[in-house]
Amino acid sequence: MTKINTLFFAILFFSISLIHAQDRTVEWDPELTEVWEPVPEVITPVVNGKLPSDAIILFDGENLDNWEMFSHDALRDPDAPDRTVRPAEWTVDHGAMTVVPGTGDIMTRQSFGDIQLHIEWRTPEKIVGEGQGRGNSGVFLQGLYEVQILDSYDNPTYPNGQAGSIYKQSIPLVNASLPPGEWQTYDIFYEAPVFRDDGSLVKPAFVTVIHNGVLIQHHVKIEGPIVFRGLPKYEKHPEKLPIRLQDHGDLVSFRNIWVRELR
Repeated sequence: MTKINTLFFAILFFSISLIHAQDRTVEWDPELTEVWEPVPEVITPVVNGKLPSDAIILFDGENLDNWEMFSHDALRDPDAPDRTVRPAEWTVDHGAMTVVPGTGDIMTRQSFGDIQLHIEWRTPEKIVGEGQGRGNSGVFLQGLYEVQILDSYDNPTYPNGQAGSIYKQSIPLVNASLPPGEWQTYDIFYEAPVFRDDGSLVKPAFVTVIHNGVLIQHHVKIEGPIVFRGLPKYEKHPEKLPIRLQDHGDLVSFRNIWVRELR
């Protein structure tokens, strides 16, 4: 064996030994897999009905100060100084706010992007109508992307329009509806879409929905703003927009609405 070959095999053996030594170091030294930054912010969790310390209260049963009547101008530029603002015209009674049919949708005065949203809702105890005409409303994330509210307890309709659906897009995994007149909860985890400066889409919106403690939408891709007819299509909009609640002509009530901004 020549000196060159001997040197080559010596280097090769040394390299292999070093790699195995590094592997053994990573395997046996726990400190090499510990990550110390960033340190999560300390908040108080939900305990005995008390909200997280970083929650933004949107409705606590007292008034509609955090809400206004919906306008399409707000979806173009919610911070425009000349935008018309009309106080919310729904009613507040016994800790709940209720749709006043015919007045129109309402929306938050504050705008949001990625969020965790908690909202409680109730359809009328007295059953009137059927299908989409029974306890119909909706939660519009960024004013555009709807999680359907409907009395879906023993009330057949098209599944991508029942309670908990991403309206006309995604069918819930299960129907977790309670009987009409009972309070129900949505816990919604929403990732807003991202656009390039030229208006093209970088990343679509995604949503996870928990209905009455049951997972019904699991990180579902939203295909675009909700449309009743036709197919959805994304159009560039501001990074943060209001949350919107729908007046669909039914006496749907809401309470205990809060949100956490996801950074």
